[in-house]
Amino acid sequence: MTAAVADRHAQAVLEKSAHENFPVAPRFLPRAWREDLMALYGFARLVDDIGDGDLAPGGADAAVLGLDPGTSDRLALLDAAEADLRRVFGSARGGPAPRHPLLRDLIPTVRRAGLTPGPFLALIEANRLDQRVRRYATYAQLLEYCELSANPVGRLVLAVTGTSTPERVRRSDAVCTALQLIEHLQDVAEDLARDRIYLPAEDMARFRVSEEDLAAPTASASVRTLVACLTDRARRLLDEGAPLTTGVPWRLRLLLAGFIGGGRAAAQAIADAGYDVLAGPPKASMGGLLYAAARTAAGTLRRGT
Repeated sequence: MTAAVADRHAQAVLEKSAHENFPVAPRFLPRAWREDLMALYGFARLVDDIGDGDLAPGGADAAVLGLDPGTSDRLALLDAAEADLRRVFGSARGGPAPRHPLLRDLIPTVRRAGLTPGPFLALIEANRLDQRVRRYATYAQLLEYCELSANPVGRLVLAVTGTSTPERVRRSDAVCTALQLIEHLQDVAEDLARDRIYLPAEDMARFRVSEEDLAAPTASASVRTLVACLTDRARRLLDEGAPLTTGVPWRLRLLLAGFIGGGRAAAQAIADAGYDVLAGPPKASMGGLLYAAARTAAGTLRRGT
């Protein structure tokens, strides 16, 4: 595969940022931060696409990672992505450069912010877990999954903006877990089509919801009650994490307010749909997102910086 083809595929991955619940790297941020955040997004999106089987057809990503273009083995692809990630960190010591363009884009970010492999490896491990675990018995187990699949992203954002402290990491983890839970609620039908359920079995039993209920075209009263309960948990986590926006530079404050506001707007969209997430994934409007972000930012100003 030529470098031009690889770069086109990498750009297609980055363009998926436009479909997220919240802006990934808005223009009010300093250029260096935007570049770093897009590099982080590119890595996370690539790994998620591998784990979900959503890579572009043709095997270009497999080929550039050194595998047979015809491979569909997601674990082999994740192993190859991990090997390429280790090249990111090894290149600083004179080792070979990463093969994939999205991994090469990480090098300036890793060096500028002094990042370590841990959060990146956790994101890969979360996608390995997706290949082995299709159901979660308890809410606690689901939170452990979020510790791998979501929380590293917030920790990386704090690291590249130079604002990481133990307290901010704790607040960030709450926000990232909430965003992951909300995404799971939006995608119940899509996940079930992949034979995955991210609704805790203990809660499904509590509300007498079966897997067959989740396969229906619209949600029953029991499913709606279950979704309402889980949405409320996510909202409480967002509230717990909201003080993350205090005491940071104003541009970062707006970004974090956007993340939290995006989660609140998505939760409200689920509520506005009557908690029926089976008829289609409820999505917040841009107006709803901006309103929620503005309210979050205003709350920050009332609390003071």
